[in-house]
Amino acid sequence: MPVTLEIEVSREGHVALIEICRPPHNYFTIKLIREIGDALKALDEDKDIRAVVLAARGSSFCAGADLKDNGDFGGADVSGRFGALYDVGAELLRTKKPIIAAMQGAAVGGGVGLALVADFRVASPSSRFTVNFVKLGIHPGFGLTVTLPRVVGGQKAAELFLTGKRIGGEEALAIGLIDRLVPEEELRAAAFALANEITVNAPLAIISIRETLRLGLYEAATERMERERSEQVRLRVTTDAEEGIRAVTERRDGRFIGG
Repeated sequence: MPVTLEIEVSREGHVALIEICRPPHNYFTIKLIREIGDALKALDEDKDIRAVVLAARGSSFCAGADLKDNGDFGGADVSGRFGALYDVGAELLRTKKPIIAAMQGAAVGGGVGLALVADFRVASPSSRFTVNFVKLGIHPGFGLTVTLPRVVGGQKAAELFLTGKRIGGEEALAIGLIDRLVPEEELRAAAFALANEITVNAPLAIISIRETLRLGLYEAATERMERERSEQVRLRVTTDAEEGIRAVTERRDGRFIGG
């Protein structure tokens, strides 16, 4: 029986396109993150490729983990699944070549974490971003407690984490979460344009400078993921987490009891 891939990889000149193919919302799975990591590693060894565009089909860039009971990260017994996710997710931070994320629609929770693996993010005014773990009653994961403050600053990251609020493309640009804001129909073209601004330069210098800029990122994220994982597992079995997941699914405020 043929294996169904959750991504497609193509190329245009010196730029590769990795396209997530789990529409409409592109909830991530361990298989998806592993496939992205394997593709990035293969592209690292391809001397003709100098930059990567990460994009997605459907209405959302990535709506994060599916926490409903029938979702890939649903139910209380998720320790092994979170552990496996972090093991493969951390590897995304060890790749060599610049990544530009083209982000339509929503990036939620770990979907923001996936976007922050990239060096640059291109979005539209209608794009939406939230790290809403506090509304779900659980702890942030996927290295977000390292990668988000690194991009937007510690104070702004704390505000986003502790309020769980949703922001649009214009605010995301203002705080530095995204780098370019364009009409939605121009997202991929703008991402490729930025990639091509990079690829006209000396490829060995690109890799070397990027490595210097990201020095210590993998190590810091891996260390922090240990706490993220243990806290996610601990909080996932609380009554508040059950209520939070139900409340977010029903699009209402949670009725939390602190237990």
